[in-house]
Amino acid sequence: MGKILIVDDDAQLRTSFERVLRIEGYETLTASSGEAGIKAVAEQAPDCVIMDVQLPGMNGLEAFTVIKRSAPRLPVIIMTAFGTTDIAIEATKLGAFDYVLKPFDVPSVLGLISQAFKAGRFMQAPVAVGAEPQTPSGDALIGVSPAMQNVYKAIGRVAATDATVLIRGESGTGKELVARALYQHSLRSDKPFLIINCVAIPETLLESELFGYEKGAFTGAVNRRVGKIERGNKGSIFLDEIGDMPIGIQAKLLRLLEERKIERLGGREPIPVDVRIIAATNRNLEEAVADGRFREDLYYRLNVVALSLPPLRERQDDVLLLADYFLALHSRDMELPNPGITPAGRERLLAHHWPGNVRELGNAVQKALIFSRGLPLDARDVERATGYDAEAAHSPKPAGGDESMDEAVTRWVRERLTQKPGESDFDSLMDHFAALILRQALDLSGGNRTRASKLLGLSRPTLLSKIDKYDLKIKTSVE
Repeated sequence: MGKILIVDDDAQLRTSFERVLRIEGYETLTASSGEAGIKAVAEQAPDCVIMDVQLPGMNGLEAFTVIKRSAPRLPVIIMTAFGTTDIAIEATKLGAFDYVLKPFDVPSVLGLISQAFKAGRFMQAPVAVGAEPQTPSGDALIGVSPAMQNVYKAIGRVAATDATVLIRGESGTGKELVARALYQHSLRSDKPFLIINCVAIPETLLESELFGYEKGAFTGAVNRRVGKIERGNKGSIFLDEIGDMPIGIQAKLLRLLEERKIERLGGREPIPVDVRIIAATNRNLEEAVADGRFREDLYYRLNVVALSLPPLRERQDDVLLLADYFLALHSRDMELPNPGITPAGRERLLAHHWPGNVRELGNAVQKALIFSRGLPLDARDVERATGYDAEAAHSPKPAGGDESMDEAVTRWVRERLTQKPGESDFDSLMDHFAALILRQALDLSGGNRTRASKLLGLSRPTLLSKIDKYDLKIKTSVE
């Protein structure tokens, strides 16, 4: 999963922390001083650092400053006792990913580590723009279609500016990759790049996550907390799924864009911040504005530069190019010979509608490769990977008997829309199915949330936030 460096002079804490992290699948390194931590970063190249403030010799803040100069994109989490909170806050203002208070809650720290790894991958893993399928580089934007060529040109023109960018497109089209490419080619590429998923964080927590809070701002606010926007000062903030941002928080974001200032919850003094905003959505914002779910003034502030990613069904020229790229990539990662794709397999790839876009295509190629047993991917391999039933597709529908899953879902939706029109808006229907999917994943995993998150392809913190959002009462197994 990744390599974590623990820097703390408390041997018992290091041992306990190592045990927990190894159970979660992380590789661990340890150091007992700031100087040793600096050396470990230089020699071992960890993916994340967890560092105590109180260290013998060079303290944690001094060590962090040195590490930040040599590895500006490395996420560092500061640990501190309650009495040294101000030092940790200072570290976050200097670019630390976050801080935790001792003694800490292990699940919360694990969630924070997961976020740090994702942020580190965003900042460090390069995104190849217009990569060749023969030379897979990991994360890449690929396509020769005119629409994708326009996207590449737009990235090149806007990346080095401070303009606010709104990335639009269906789920799975590559909005996250475009955001990373914009950051990596920007003048702020050596500064923080923080990600906020506006739908993964419960509404009650999103405002404090974004803007922070002062001591006493609400019950449980026992100390000041710096929000992500303030922590990202001088850097870039990626607001994913911004179309789902609660209307009440949109006003504070508008102030940030207009005045470059924020206020912490419970605070009275405006705090100047210098951040670049990159936002993404799969929602129709114009409809949301018309329905009163999205502020019109915020829409225009975000829509300074709009990049629209076309769905894969409108990029037929790119389907086979992408399939070849993913096949080369997954063959390399699984240390298998690249078996290629038969002409019939290519025809089947072109015939599929790809509702999940590029993400679905990548997953389908990986699945087909796993079950192809080293043979070239043919039409049947593609059909299995995409869930396409050739016989059912070409046979007449039975007059009676069991209905298909799609037919059952369609019938239920139509009944809800016609019988309960006031209670069945789009969001409530989607929430119903989201809760159903979560319940099934948790049931299949025996209530183990780590395994359920892998089944769903979600990070564990995202899964936990969705369980909380839908108020699912699940009996969990030991994880």
